[in-house]
Amino acid sequence: MTRRLAQVAKKVGVSEATVSRVLNNKPGVSEATRQSVLTALDVLGYERPTQLRGERARLVGLVLPELQNPIFPAFAEVIGGALAQQGLTPVLCTQTKGGVSEADYVELLLQQQVSGVVFAGGLFAQADAEHGHYQRLAERNVPVVLVNASIERLGFPCVACDDAVAVEQAWRHLASLGHERIGLVLGPDDHMPSQRKLTAARAAAKAAGGALPEDAVERAMFSLEGGHAAASRLLARGITGVICASDPLALGAVRAARRAGLSVPGDISVVGYDDSAFMNCTEPPLTTVRQPIEAMGRAAVELLVAQIQGGAVPPGELLFEPELVVRGSTAPPRSAS
Repeated sequence: MTRRLAQVAKKVGVSEATVSRVLNNKPGVSEATRQSVLTALDVLGYERPTQLRGERARLVGLVLPELQNPIFPAFAEVIGGALAQQGLTPVLCTQTKGGVSEADYVELLLQQQVSGVVFAGGLFAQADAEHGHYQRLAERNVPVVLVNASIERLGFPCVACDDAVAVEQAWRHLASLGHERIGLVLGPDDHMPSQRKLTAARAAAKAAGGALPEDAVERAMFSLEGGHAAASRLLARGITGVICASDPLALGAVRAARRAGLSVPGDISVVGYDDSAFMNCTEPPLTTVRQPIEAMGRAAVELLVAQIQGGAVPPGELLFEPELVVRGSTAPPRSAS
């Protein structure tokens, strides 16, 4: 019993006395803290006391596209923790190739009568994808928050990292090192954050007195293999600096350079996007543009909780500023050194 009290108290960040009051159904504890303690019991695998079993934990769907990119487990950790602090239990829904679809997950979540859903990446970011399941959530008035892309016609609130600023920072960094032939590895054509990054790159090239050549942009699926293939094509065209739409794409670009007998950053400079886990441990450590995951995740939960509690939440995007993190994968090109 004492071990259980200590574990739950540590998980929630309250005293063991407070946990004891909740378990014994005594007054003097706020409703939010009470719900957090009950959620912690569920998460840690302890049975609720008999008198509290009738209360169903409030569930929130947390839908992620996949877990291979470290950015998504990072978002899951922040969002899941923030939900638990609000007395909400996250239901993690991750998509795998050939597995349960996003639309199927939405049906399951509706059956579970969830209090809300947070989508951290998914089909909503693709303009040409099927969006009918989001419409179902809107029709049922289920609170929804999107992370990193918005669907304007549905009016869901959105938390996003500013793609335009991210590319501006990366472009300015490479240009300041002396790179003149800068290329991009982006996601598919209908991927909205990639479209924004492309628009920003064109603006950056124009501001520098030039234009972004069509053959300086390659599209890829978001994977290391996709980055390798796309970057190989750019390298064959004489690109010396590569800006990638994710860290796995950037690691693929580094691998492509090595397979071509080139060194990073000696011959080719590579910039990633996200600053996901272990990017400071790669060889060379990856220069990348950091998303403020902690702030974004907490803001997403605040927007969701406000909706659950019946508050008015303005539609549109809450834009967060990225931060360029300079490491060892960028340097002046050989011609400038």
